[in-house]
Amino acid sequence: MNRFLSNATNRIDAKGRVSVPSMFRAVLARAAVEELYAWQDFVFPAVSMAGPEVLDRFERMMGAQDPFSAEANEMSLLIHGGGVFMKLDGEGRLLVTDFIRDFTGITDKVTFAGRGDHFQLWEPAAFEEMQSRARKERTART
Repeated sequence: MNRFLSNATNRIDAKGRVSVPSMFRAVLARAAVEELYAWQDFVFPAVSMAGPEVLDRFERMMGAQDPFSAEANEMSLLIHGGGVFMKLDGEGRLLVTDFIRDFTGITDKVTFAGRGDHFQLWEPAAFEEMQSRARKERTART
C-alpha cells in the first residue's frame, strides 16, 4: 500500500497530541518520510499533510509561471504562507498546533482522511458533513 486511504478519528491527549493512524504511518515509513509538509487546504476546512515532495511539486508548478503573475503570487501565498513543516514524535503522534486548530476548528478529536498522495486533518463533524454532501452531489450527477 503506497496511498493514503480510508479515514479514522482519534482523540487528542492532554498534551495536545494525536496518534496518526497506523495505516498512514506505514505509508510514511515506506516512503522514508521524516518530516511532513502541512498546508491549509485550498478548498476545504482541513489541513493537508504529505512528505516534502508535495511542496517540491507545488514549487515546480510555480516555477513554470511568470514569477510576477497573479497565479504565481496566489499560489505562493497559499503554499508558503499557509504551510509549515511538522514531525511525528517517536510514538507516531502529531502535535495539534494552533496552525491546525485555528484553520480547521478541531478541538478534542481529529478525523484523518486519506486523499491518495496525502492525508488531511478534519474536525470530525465537518468531515462527516462534507463527505455526506459529496456523496449526495455525486449520486445526483449519476
